Amino acid sequence: MQTQIIDVNCKENIKLAADVIRSGGLVAFPTETVYGLGADATNKAAVAKIFVAKNRPDFDPLIVHIANTEMLPSVVNTIPETTPPLIDAFWPGPLTLVLQKAKEIPDIVTTGLHTVAVRMPKNASALALIKEAGTPIAAPSANSFGYPSPTRVEHVIEDLSGKIDL
Repeated sequence: MQTQIIDVNCKENIKLAADVIRSGGLVAFPTETVYGLGADATNKAAVAKIFVAKNRPDFDPLIVHIANTEMLPSVVNTIPETTPPLIDAFWPGPLTLVLQKAKEIPDIVTTGLHTVAVRMPKNASALALIKEAGTPIAAPSANSFGYPSPTRVEHVIEDLSGKIDL
């Protein structure tokens, strides 16, 4: 597989990346903490590609990223009373909430657990990608399992080039 490298600060490239996500491909993208390796969180086959590309064990669940709170019901089935104040205070940002998963999220994302980790990244490019894709994106760090999480695009290229689409 040939990995294409693009500038995420270009609106046309965000559309390209969203098309790759919607078509079942893998996209590395920046968040406010590290680079994530994303796939459509509702597409079992696409999510399986994350595990292969990272050589990630199938017992290690993934985080699902959303662009806005309107996407939350497609990821979780209940929102406890204690959750909205946390969302208001910390999202977008690096807070991950663990809640009961919605039926739209396949078991491969949660490795069979009934809960799902969900967050809304603060990075503008990440939010634009998720919004443009129109689907929650499952995205662990964009590195081989067991290696340090990538903080620069060069780290992603060095580790995953040829294993991911974009």
